[in-house]
Amino acid sequence: MRIASLLPAATEIVGALGLADDLVAVTFECDRPADVRATRPVVVDTALPAGLTPAEIDAVVRDRAARGLPQYVLDRDALRAAAPDLVLTQDLCRVCALPEASVTQALDDLGLEAAVLTVDPHTLDDVLDAIAAVARAAGADDAGSALVADLQRRLAEIDDALRGRPRPRVLALEWTDPPYLPGHWVPAMVRRAGGEPLAGIDGGRSVATTWDDVRAERPDAVLVAPCGFGLDDAVAQAAAVREQLPGTPLIAVDSASYVVRAGPRLVDGIEALAHALHPDAIPAPPPGRIAVLS
Repeated sequence: MRIASLLPAATEIVGALGLADDLVAVTFECDRPADVRATRPVVVDTALPAGLTPAEIDAVVRDRAARGLPQYVLDRDALRAAAPDLVLTQDLCRVCALPEASVTQALDDLGLEAAVLTVDPHTLDDVLDAIAAVARAAGADDAGSALVADLQRRLAEIDDALRGRPRPRVLALEWTDPPYLPGHWVPAMVRRAGGEPLAGIDGGRSVATTWDDVRAERPDAVLVAPCGFGLDDAVAQAAAVREQLPGTPLIAVDSASYVVRAGPRLVDGIEALAHALHPDAIPAPPPGRIAVLS
């Protein structure tokens, strides 16, 4: 099967299912499997300029949305040449990836008759269901069942290790300038990692807040998880959080890989956060996933 993945999480799921050889098109953000962007046509790119600060990114995104401009650019010629049988897309967030309507319109315009699967998880359970759905669409039901079962086993091991332990009050930030409270599966990640999530919206969208409201929550720790950024950038952006909440422990995380991407590595993210919150109960994760800033 020829699979075009227009969503980094979907690309990662395809790879985890052992179907990387079936990928014929990816996005500029796809980095898992490791060589996928270098060896496959890139059919989706960002419309945002490079090198912007978090505040500038927020301003540009808001401006483009207000003017009805897309945040992403689809290379129709490259998609036509890829001739996919299955297209994986999303309609969860117009800021995070190309929306479904743009994809289906392009397929109609190009005369491509590919099947389209929209991957729109809102909760952690939805993410596991999405993995199974991609597997079914790609004809890999057994691989999907095995992958989901392994992820559920790992989550159960975290639950067992943390049962009965005190739960620190954790405020997660999906953006730092301005501050954004998390939605979708992020509060559940905090909960499964042995924390008590503050101010997030289970299954909902992230929302802007103020630093006064952040301080009013009086968190025991703050998870700095800026959407789309890796660990080094999260550590750098934690400095702005430190100015607003001096003395509060901060936990920076590679959010792009382990928090906002709705794929198998969310469980890696939960394991890493669980260690940060309960280092005597959960083994340390590999370097590069998370940093505890005292």
